[in-house]
Amino acid sequence: MKAFLTVIMFSALLIVQSAHARTVEVEVYGMTCAFCVDSLERKFANMESISKVDVSLKHKKVRLVTDETMPSIEAIKQAVLDAGFTPVKVTVQSNSKE
Repeated sequence: MKAFLTVIMFSALLIVQSAHARTVEVEVYGMTCAFCVDSLERKFANMESISKVDVSLKHKKVRLVTDETMPSIEAIKQAVLDAGFTPVKVTVQSNSKE
């Protein structure tokens, strides 16, 4: 019974967090290998307010699930630049379920 309640509480917490989130997709120029993917994953994993990082070498894109307003788009672009790549296009989708 305790395990069941724990699962329900955890699920509710995830739903509340995703209700105030956004998905940011960045097309990245200069990504050519698995080391590039790893570099971007590590860069974004260390940033606050990012709950999920998905880097696609095939599509040359980084998809981030972030808080609704943080980090800023400029901070995300700068992180891509700091990792040695060029952000080409940034697309933002709100995940609000209101």
